[in-house]
Amino acid sequence: MKLKPSGRSYFILNAILTGVILLIMGYSFFYSPDEERYPVPCVHQVITGEPCPSCGLSHAFSLIVRGRVDEALQWNSHSMKVFLFFALQLIMRIALGARTLITERGLKQIAITDAAVSSAMALAAFYPFLRSLWLTLF
Repeated sequence: MKLKPSGRSYFILNAILTGVILLIMGYSFFYSPDEERYPVPCVHQVITGEPCPSCGLSHAFSLIVRGRVDEALQWNSHSMKVFLFFALQLIMRIALGARTLITERGLKQIAITDAAVSSAMALAAFYPFLRSLWLTLF
């Protein structure tokens, strides 16, 4: 089936986001939480010496993908919300990409709903981090 430009663009967007989420999940699977050899240090902690609200998130994700949720919450209390955001987004991206391939009917309404739902999910998952940033700025 040949997609119209709008359908092709929406499909490509979903494919890219799926790839990014799979990279995040792959990073979590690849690095063991027991070895603590994560290649990306917290820039905030390196500069200030103080942990930021997202410190321990990579470690927590590695624990979550291994089913060790209680330990993950000890590393970062917000980790489960953020992980669920990415997991639900992965499911949504795959489903919406597949739906776009099947039919482009109602694509505009789907894209608008997708944007609204994804924005609400992101705000709910990342609010603690945004709140912390706002408190430091003001």
